[in-house]
Amino acid sequence: MTKSPKVALVLGAVKGIGKAIALDLLQHGIRVAATWFDWPESQAAMQADFADTGTEHLIQRIDLLNPHAIDGLLEPVIDRFGRLDILVNNIERGGWPVVHGRYIPEQWDLELATTLRAKRWVFEAALPHLKASGDGSVVNISSIAGMVGRSGPASVLFNEGYAAANRGISLLTETWARLGAPEVRVNELMIGVVETRHGPQTRGWGLLTAAQQQAIVDHTLLARIGRIDDVVRAVRFLLDDAPFMTGSVLRLDGGYPLGGEAVGPMPEGVV
Repeated sequence: MTKSPKVALVLGAVKGIGKAIALDLLQHGIRVAATWFDWPESQAAMQADFADTGTEHLIQRIDLLNPHAIDGLLEPVIDRFGRLDILVNNIERGGWPVVHGRYIPEQWDLELATTLRAKRWVFEAALPHLKASGDGSVVNISSIAGMVGRSGPASVLFNEGYAAANRGISLLTETWARLGAPEVRVNELMIGVVETRHGPQTRGWGLLTAAQQQAIVDHTLLARIGRIDDVVRAVRFLLDDAPFMTGSVLRLDGGYPLGGEAVGPMPEGVV
């Protein structure tokens, strides 16, 4: 009997990184259940692009800020595909002091609820099905905001609430790796400034001065902004080529946390 193709659940797949990951999975023959909620103007393109892959898929509109809505998230997925093998936890909200300005409680709560809380409830709903797969894999998408916070050139990108939520994701990754083992691997992809996330294809980037934009690039060792394809390839590595990796954090940031300062020549010394 031919083994059923794997099934992936990708959150926040209406555009940007989430959509690119979902399309890559579909193009590799993995059936995809994808969620969306905001950006309705992008939903038609999402449907068309998914259909063009020729791989079976399911698109659900769901408010992942509502834990009670998450209770029903997996039922149509299992009804449709009979299994779940992969969870790509790609949902977040926030950052951008230059957009939101000084915090108000509603913005703080929204950032933590979207970036941190929603991931937790989706994982809890998905875990029994991932374990039943026997070879499940979870990729939590996070941000280097959890490392650098509101400091240096990134202080115009990352609010401290968003940074705190992303630091919390690493704790979830470690805990979930213990809960999932040995049937489910759980890893984290911590990304830096990418073209559609805190990068040039976002409204916040256009609010920065040219000097602020250049300072971010100059602070990045590889001297460029990350591309969506960089993220897609890293996710593919975690899913396909890292069978002995779990509870780990893979950084994909061009070396931003290390800073862009050059290493000086070795001194002559005194002996």
